[in-house]
Amino acid sequence: MNVADLAGAALDYWVARSLHDFVREIHFTDSGETVSIRGEDRGRPWDGRFTPSTSWEAAAVVLERAQRLEVREHGSRQQAYCIADFEGGHRTAEGRGETLRIALLRAFVASRFGDAVDDVLQQSQALAGLSAALIGEETRDLSVEDIPVPDGQIGDIQSAPR
Repeated sequence: MNVADLAGAALDYWVARSLHDFVREIHFTDSGETVSIRGEDRGRPWDGRFTPSTSWEAAAVVLERAQRLEVREHGSRQQAYCIADFEGGHRTAEGRGETLRIALLRAFVASRFGDAVDDVLQQSQALAGLSAALIGEETRDLSVEDIPVPDGQIGDIQSAPR
């Protein structure tokens, strides 16, 4: 998927993936239509919806990471253009969009991942750097032999069954 085509929840997801210094977990709410994150940005915890494509409050975490920012808005064509360098970015990136916010977010994702990204993986994920690992149920791999014995004593090793 081209970064230049990202919009809505897909753009929100890839912005969250790009904020690996801030976001620790990505989840989906509203039947997969809304990105929700857990993390801490510069001492400010965030646990809930993350919609930078529609909210400057959420997009501000990207704007704060800009080290160099050049923006242009063409009113007649209703298109914005952004060239930016970001903290931790790998290169100078550019973005275009219907609004300055969308152009800024696309430039941010491009600075981390290049001009193309994978499809959105709509499952709960934990971030470790630029990679993501699925979060599963903790009890999924619990075997019957691992179930606690309520009448056992702490430190009681007991003998092997015969």
